[in-house]
Amino acid sequence: MFPVELRGTRAQTLMWAHEHEVEPAALQQLRNIAQLEWVHGVRVMPDVHLGKGATVGSVIAMRDAVAPAAVGVDIGCGMESVKTDLTAADLPDDLRSLRSRIEAAVPVGFQSHADPVDVIGLAARNSASHGEVALRKSGWSRFWNSFGALHPGVQALETRAHKQMGSLGSGNHFGEVCLDSEDRVWILLHSGSRNIGKELAERHMAVARTLRHNQDLPDRDLAVFLAGTPEMAAYRRDLEWAQEYAARNRAVMLALICQAVRDEFAGRAVRFDDPISCHHNYVAEEEIDGVPMLVTRKGAVRAGAGDLALIPGSMGTRSYVVRGKGNPASFQSASHGAGRRMSRNAAKRQFTVADLIAQTEGVESRKDAGVVDEIPAAYKDIDQVIEAQHDLVDVVATLRQVLCVKG
Repeated sequence: MFPVELRGTRAQTLMWAHEHEVEPAALQQLRNIAQLEWVHGVRVMPDVHLGKGATVGSVIAMRDAVAPAAVGVDIGCGMESVKTDLTAADLPDDLRSLRSRIEAAVPVGFQSHADPVDVIGLAARNSASHGEVALRKSGWSRFWNSFGALHPGVQALETRAHKQMGSLGSGNHFGEVCLDSEDRVWILLHSGSRNIGKELAERHMAVARTLRHNQDLPDRDLAVFLAGTPEMAAYRRDLEWAQEYAARNRAVMLALICQAVRDEFAGRAVRFDDPISCHHNYVAEEEIDGVPMLVTRKGAVRAGAGDLALIPGSMGTRSYVVRGKGNPASFQSASHGAGRRMSRNAAKRQFTVADLIAQTEGVESRKDAGVVDEIPAAYKDIDQVIEAQHDLVDVVATLRQVLCVKG
C-alpha cells in the first residue's frame, strides 16, 4: 500500500500516508520543499503534519545544502528510554508520590535548575548503583568550553543553558513510567535542546533569509545554506553543538529520573538495562542512492537495519520500541511519534478538562487546563501510524503509560 508518490513535485516525494489524510497546507509545504533545486528527494512519514517552513514528519536529502527549517527550532529533539527490573506488581496503587519525586528532580515548563546539575557526581552515583544508567562522565569541559565559539547572539545565555541542562521543557515533551506487555517497568522521556537550541536555530534562519540565492523561494522559511560558505560552516558548528546539548540533556534527565525511582523503591536495588536513545530533529551526512547527501529528519528517526528507535504516542495511549529494517525507499527513516491531527488552539477550543480526565484514565498525570492541548484526541492514532510503516520498522516492545510528567 505504501509508499505513494505525491503528485506535482519536482524532486521525488514518497509518502507513507494518503494525500487525503494530510492537511492541504502540509501538502503545499511538501511541494514547496520538493521544488528547491538542491533537493534530491523527500520522504514523508505517516505522522506528517504542518510545521514552520518544512513539515513535521519529513526526511529531506539535499545536495551540498541544508535548510534550517528542515531541522526545526528544537535542534536535536529526541527520545531516551530504559527498561528496569521492576514489574507492575512492584508499583503502588497510587503513583502520586513517584510523580512528585520526578517533578522535584526534573524541572518542567519554563523552569530550570536553581544551580547547574553536578553531572560528574550524578554519573558517579549512577555508576555505583545496581545497573549503570549511561551518563557520560567525560567531555563536559570540552563541551562547555566550546560555547564561546557559538553565534555571538547567544553568548549572554550560557548561564541559562547550564541551568536548563537536565530539564524537560513543555509542549509535547514528557517523562513517563510505562509497562510493556510482560509488565516490566520502563522509563521513557522526550525532550530537546531547550531554549539554547531554539535561539541558535532562529538566529541562523534569520541569516539564511538574507542570502541572495534565497530571494526567490516559494517560502522564505525554506532558506538554505550552501556547502563551502562561511554561513554553512557557522550553522553546522552550532547545529552539532545543539544536537550534543540535546543528547546530554536527555542523559542527565534519565539519570535524575532513575535516581528518583531508586529513592522511591529504597527497599530494593533497582537495576536498569542499557538506554535506547534517538534524535528526531537533526542533520546527518548519509549516502542516498549512492551519492553523499545532507539528510534532515524533522519529526523522523533513522531506521537503518538493526537501529533501535522510540516512537511515542500521546499521553494516555501507547508508545513503541522499534527496530529499523533499513528500507532505502524511506531513506532509512521512520516516524517520530503519532503526529498531531489538530493544532493546539483547535484542541483547546474542542476539548475540556473533563475530556482530558476521561482520555487519560488510569494514568497518573496533570489533568488541568494547561495540558488540554496535549489530550490524546489531538493526535493521530498511534497504532495506525505504526501499521502504516510496517515495511520500515519491526515492533520490539509496546509500552503503555501509567505515569506521565508534562510541563
